[in-house]
This record gives sequence, C-alpha cells and structure tokens, in this order.
Amino acid sequence: MYIIVVGCGKVGSNLAKTLSDEGHDVVVIDSDDKNFERLGPDFNGVKVRGVVIDEDVLKQAGIERADALAAVTPDDSTNIMTAQIAEQIYSVPKVIARIYDPIREDVFHSLGLETICPTTLAVEYIKSI
Repeated sequence: MYIIVVGCGKVGSNLAKTLSDEGHDVVVIDSDDKNFERLGPDFNGVKVRGVVIDEDVLKQAGIERADALAAVTPDDSTNIMTAQIAEQIYSVPKVIARIYDPIREDVFHSLGLETICPTTLAVEYIKSI
C-alpha cells in the first residue's frame, strides 16, 4: 500500500517505521526537518518537508495515488483539515485523524471522518482495569 503519514512526532514516526518495515510505501510529511530524525537512519520511506495542509505539499507526497493517510500531528484542527482534504478532494480510500479533545470526536464523526482519540482510549482502558 501507498501510505502517507502526516506528522512525524512520536506516533507518526513509529507508525511510519512500522509500516515501512512491513513493506508498505510510506511518505512522511512534517513542517520541521528535525522531526525526521525520529525515523532513524534505516527508514526506507520518503520524507517531505512542508505545511501539511498545503495541497502542493500533499501532491508532492503523492496524495493523488495514496491508498491511506493518517493525520497524526499534535494539532486537532490540522489533522481534521488534512483528513477532509484527503477524503473530499483526493478520494483517498482510507483516512484516519488523531484527535486529542474527546468533545470534538462526535462532531468529526458526524462529518463522516474516522478518528482515534488517545484521551478516550486511555480513559476506557483505565476504567476497564
């Protein structure tokens, strides 16, 4: 699969390395070159520096042929905008956005966006113990 990971923080870099190690074609987008260091020297994918909601940057990353996109920057609004661009403009088949604010989760689901909320996951896990 051709997968774009938007954001190269802890989650994005680990996701990109894992997917690349599994044999997927992975492109990581981040606005800060320093974040790419998290990928390590053995990362087999492509790194694209730029503003993640910029369509030229997304095109450089190959969004027009992407099978999936994961928006995992530290900013909910950026993740949602990126997810909407991927789904609505480029018809990327599988899109997921990480969000931190559980209050926003229902709103984004009502827009048809698939989200994952670490806050909700942590609360549910702690409650289950």
